[in-house]
Amino acid sequence: MTNHSDLIDKHCQPCKDGDPALSASAAGELLKRLDGWTLQEKSIRKTFVFKNYYQTIAFVNAIAWMTHREDHHPDLQVGYNRCVVEYSTHSVGGLSENDFICAAKVDALVLS
Repeated sequence: MTNHSDLIDKHCQPCKDGDPALSASAAGELLKRLDGWTLQEKSIRKTFVFKNYYQTIAFVNAIAWMTHREDHHPDLQVGYNRCVVEYSTHSVGGLSENDFICAAKVDALVLS
């Protein structure tokens, strides 16, 4: 398992319009610290599978609470027993460290 505790311990920092997105190499290095996330063109994505609808919605609610605290929100696709979580930073037009911080925190929700 990848050790991403350093990301979990961080908090999202506000990005401003005009701040640069991470380079492909920087995003690739951060991606190595996550489990099962895939790099898309301007985002990272992971599908989480659960036993039933209740567990899926409990997960979605936990994400909502965490992302509200971090003030960095993902796009979610929710089905009966799965949730696709996708992060990008719209203000930079791609990926920021905030996306990887929140992805690590989402993983921790499942592991805890």
